[in-house]
Amino acid sequence: MFSLRVCCVIFGLTSLLGAAGSKAQDLQRLKEVADSLAKEQNFSGAVLVAKGDKILLQKAYGDANREWAIPNSSNTRFRLGSITKQFTAAAILLLQERGKLKLDDQISRHISGLPDSWNTVTIQQLLTHTSGIHSFTDLPEYRNIERFAKSPEETLAPVRELPLDFPSGSQWNYSNSGYVLLGMLIEKLSNTSYEQFVQQNIFAPLGMKDSGYDTNAAIIPHRAAGYAATNLKLQNAEFIHMSVPFAAGALYSTTGDLLRWQTALYEGRLLSQSSVQAMTTAVPPGYGFGLMIMDGPEGKRYFHAGGIEGFSTLSSYRPTEKISVVILSNIENRELMWIELPLARVSLGQKVILPSERKTISLTHANLDELVGKYATSDGKWTLVRRNASQLSVRSGGQPWLPVTAESKDHFFARTMDVQFEFHRTQNGTVDGLTTLQFGEAQRMSRIVESDPDYAHVPFFLRGEMNNWGLNDVMKSTVHKVYSVDLQLNKGRHLFKFGSEDFKAIDFGAASGDESVVQGVAKTLEALGENLQFEVSASGKFRFNLDTNDVHAPKLTVTRLP
Repeated sequence: MFSLRVCCVIFGLTSLLGAAGSKAQDLQRLKEVADSLAKEQNFSGAVLVAKGDKILLQKAYGDANREWAIPNSSNTRFRLGSITKQFTAAAILLLQERGKLKLDDQISRHISGLPDSWNTVTIQQLLTHTSGIHSFTDLPEYRNIERFAKSPEETLAPVRELPLDFPSGSQWNYSNSGYVLLGMLIEKLSNTSYEQFVQQNIFAPLGMKDSGYDTNAAIIPHRAAGYAATNLKLQNAEFIHMSVPFAAGALYSTTGDLLRWQTALYEGRLLSQSSVQAMTTAVPPGYGFGLMIMDGPEGKRYFHAGGIEGFSTLSSYRPTEKISVVILSNIENRELMWIELPLARVSLGQKVILPSERKTISLTHANLDELVGKYATSDGKWTLVRRNASQLSVRSGGQPWLPVTAESKDHFFARTMDVQFEFHRTQNGTVDGLTTLQFGEAQRMSRIVESDPDYAHVPFFLRGEMNNWGLNDVMKSTVHKVYSVDLQLNKGRHLFKFGSEDFKAIDFGAASGDESVVQGVAKTLEALGENLQFEVSASGKFRFNLDTNDVHAPKLTVTRLP
């Protein structure tokens, strides 16, 4: 388990939350919820909750630098990842207000030499991720791109010759390429660097003294080190050269500065009301300009998450109540919504039941086995349920396995996040369905019966970065129930899994948190598993052997060929 360091500042502002004595609105309750969730989720970072510009709760957990045991604080500076996009969007709107551009301008009007297929793309489509330009972070070779200094033009070079993912304006698909292009536009029209424009036109006027453009070489006071978690163990995050994310994700800030940003933005102290309105007007599936806009049980909220090597971030604002929640973590790939939503609910006077406050019961293996299986919605969303000894676990979509605890025979909850599960039975007691309650919404699924994987009659393939996830490398039977393929691999880390053409008949990968494949060591795979990772120290030819004698848990062995 990770060690947990806590730094806390609580402000006596009970009147801001409502009548004194109301437990759900009490500041102490806000602290209890934050502490409990941080402990359950091994959170490392900083949290801020405010109403307007009045801070209700400001806390820090864990270490900013684990090698020196330096704790996080409210002054710790974190890489923001995609929260950067809000600032890029605001910069574009400032340029529009100054007459430098119009949102319906085609980007090619301002930047020359772009591919012909991008000629129809407008600035507004770039802001809303409806341009159709392929995201460079989705390229198979992206891991090799991110480690080296790149100009924006060099970052976009691999996607220039690709066709649009869809006709511009016809669909939505998140694209970091679009925001790098917007950064280029800002530099072109302002005749200054993106870093300087944001500093001079946003950070300085708003008094955001702890924010800036992150660079690898600069000495930045109070900057947190970033970490990755593997099998509950922390390690230093992979390197990324900060020239690569650019206007899509290269800024850093603190919780306090992001509060200054949100209050100024939404109160119209930076942009005109018409610009704020444009920024917070959503296109399907609920995206504005660098913001998600959603309505839920807590009302309307504007928010965005960020993820970059070593860091996970989330900021949200509920305009009706003027509630801000900012969560910045120096551990990557963290789902911070599980912390944000309970804190927002407490701030709004809603009831929150912490996992530690729920009653639990013990069930027999036979009771748990009744629940094991696959559940799915009519549109293809699925959830798997399995038992390991006395522990029931749930896995939805491509998410990691989540251990759950029983409140009753058919009601379970997760200790690490705000999600509950209710199993449904027919009149004769057979389990036939599952409802998941998360983010305040319920999703009902039906139990389905699947046949065993038919390896012998359904062609399946080794599919990964080495072959663009295609159907080039078919697994061929060499020995009864054993399938093989030989591949020439270059030095580096390779991601892959095994699947049929549509990944429906056969889909096997790694158990969550156990993705690494070691040469010469058999590894048991699981259905719908994560991408496997194989590190090649020197280029060569390798044989991938899959033993399917256990149809539900095939074993993979990789060996180097002479």
